Amino acid sequence: MATAVAETLRLSYDAEGDILYLESVQPYAEQRSTELGDGVIARLNPGDRAIEGLEILGFSRRFRALGDELTLPVRIEMHELPG
Repeated sequence: MATAVAETLRLSYDAEGDILYLESVQPYAEQRSTELGDGVIARLNPGDRAIEGLEILGFSRRFRALGDELTLPVRIEMHELPG
Protein backbone atom coordinates (compact mmCIF):
# COMPACT_ATOMS: atom_id res chain seq x y z
CA MET A 1 0.00 0.00 0.00
CA ALA A 2 1.45 3.37 -1.03
CA THR A 3 1.05 6.38 1.24
CA ALA A 4 1.97 10.04 0.91
CA VAL A 5 1.87 13.14 3.07
CA ALA A 6 -1.15 15.25 2.12
CA GLU A 7 0.83 18.50 2.08
CA THR A 8 4.45 19.48 1.93
CA LEU A 9 6.03 21.32 4.82
CA ARG A 10 8.70 23.87 3.90
CA LEU A 11 11.32 24.71 6.50
CA SER A 12 13.57 27.74 6.15
CA TYR A 13 15.85 29.58 8.53
CA ASP A 14 16.59 33.31 8.69
CA ALA A 15 20.03 33.46 10.34
CA GLU A 16 19.98 37.25 10.71
CA GLY A 17 16.63 37.27 12.51
CA ASP A 18 17.22 33.83 14.11
CA ILE A 19 13.78 32.64 13.02
CA LEU A 20 12.75 29.16 11.85
CA TYR A 21 9.81 29.18 9.44
CA LEU A 22 7.61 26.12 8.93
CA GLU A 23 5.12 26.63 6.11
CA SER A 24 2.48 24.43 4.51
CA VAL A 25 1.62 27.23 2.04
CA GLN A 26 3.47 30.28 0.78
CA PRO A 27 2.70 33.31 2.98
CA TYR A 28 0.05 35.66 1.61
CA ALA A 29 -1.26 39.07 2.67
CA GLU A 30 -4.63 37.86 3.97
CA GLN A 31 -3.12 35.44 6.52
CA ARG A 32 -3.70 36.33 10.15
CA SER A 33 -1.04 35.95 12.83
CA THR A 34 -1.34 35.08 16.49
CA GLU A 35 1.33 34.51 19.11
CA LEU A 36 0.97 31.08 20.68
CA GLY A 37 3.36 32.01 23.46
CA ASP A 38 7.08 31.88 24.15
CA GLY A 39 7.99 33.48 20.82
CA VAL A 40 6.06 31.06 18.60
CA ILE A 41 3.80 32.75 16.06
CA ALA A 42 1.12 30.92 14.07
CA ARG A 43 0.02 32.14 10.64
CA LEU A 44 -3.65 31.31 10.14
CA ASN A 45 -5.99 30.85 7.21
CA PRO A 46 -8.39 33.82 7.44
CA GLY A 47 -11.41 31.63 6.64
CA ASP A 48 -11.20 28.56 8.85
CA ARG A 49 -8.30 29.75 11.06
CA ALA A 50 -6.29 26.60 10.27
CA ILE A 51 -2.58 26.95 11.00
CA GLU A 52 -0.70 27.35 7.71
CA GLY A 53 2.68 28.30 9.12
CA LEU A 54 4.73 28.74 12.27
CA GLU A 55 7.54 31.15 13.07
CA ILE A 56 9.84 30.15 15.92
CA LEU A 57 11.72 33.21 17.18
CA GLY A 58 15.14 32.77 18.80
CA PHE A 59 15.46 29.35 17.19
CA SER A 60 19.22 28.79 17.60
CA ARG A 61 19.04 29.44 21.35
CA ARG A 62 16.14 26.99 21.67
CA PHE A 63 17.84 24.34 19.55
CA ARG A 64 21.10 24.52 21.49
CA ALA A 65 19.15 24.10 24.73
CA LEU A 66 17.56 20.91 23.33
CA GLY A 67 20.83 19.22 22.43
CA ASP A 68 20.81 17.30 19.15
CA GLU A 69 17.10 16.67 18.78
CA LEU A 70 14.04 18.80 18.13
CA THR A 71 10.57 17.31 18.52
CA LEU A 72 7.55 19.24 17.31
CA PRO A 73 3.93 18.20 17.86
CA VAL A 74 2.68 17.79 14.28
CA ARG A 75 -0.33 15.87 12.97
CA ILE A 76 0.16 14.44 9.50
CA GLU A 77 -2.61 12.80 7.53
CA MET A 78 -1.58 9.92 5.28
CA HIS A 79 -3.69 9.02 2.26
CA GLU A 80 -3.61 6.04 -0.06
CA LEU A 81 -2.58 6.96 -3.60
CA PRO A 82 -5.09 6.10 -6.29
CA GLY A 83 -4.25 3.33 -8.70
